Amino acid sequence: MAASPAARPREAHVAAGEVVLRGTPGDIVEEDVEHGRAAVVTASGRVSVAQERRPSTPELPFTSVQLARLDEALTLSARTTGLAFSVYLGDMADDTRATAESLHAESGENAAGAVLVAVSPAQRKVEIVTGADSSRRLPDRACNLAVMSMVASFKEGDLIGGLVSGLRMLTDQAGPAKR
Repeated sequence: MAASPAARPREAHVAAGEVVLRGTPGDIVEEDVEHGRAAVVTASGRVSVAQERRPSTPELPFTSVQLARLDEALTLSARTTGLAFSVYLGDMADDTRATAESLHAESGENAAGAVLVAVSPAQRKVEIVTGADSSRRLPDRACNLAVMSMVASFKEGDLIGGLVSGLRMLTDQAGPAKR
């Protein structure tokens, strides 16, 4: 028994485009100079052109692998220390410290044990904000050392490496969670 040819998928003909004088309905326009290869003459004499639409993807600062590295560093920091670490990347207005403090305050009830690392690459600013509990375990000197380490990586163009390195330094300084 001979194999039957594969059935063609159903096609929907549309009547968009301009009227053409050549071709009969259903003819595939082999190489239409104006429209390219995906064109067909419709029953009304118009040329229907199929075009691939690619949705615009927003420019993201990190690849999925880099995001995974950052997520792993944040998770490890939180598990090890018991503190709630978070990273903000973006514009922080003119008063970067006030903006970082207001972002930290959005932690709500967890603000006392929270640590925010806020980075504004365009402004070339880094702020670390600690809560009442986390500041006892992360003195200003430790935060300044972490900032210096991050800035060194940022200068080399390694944004994700700087963030991960800074989180590791803060984690080491804060030490393990009290049990």
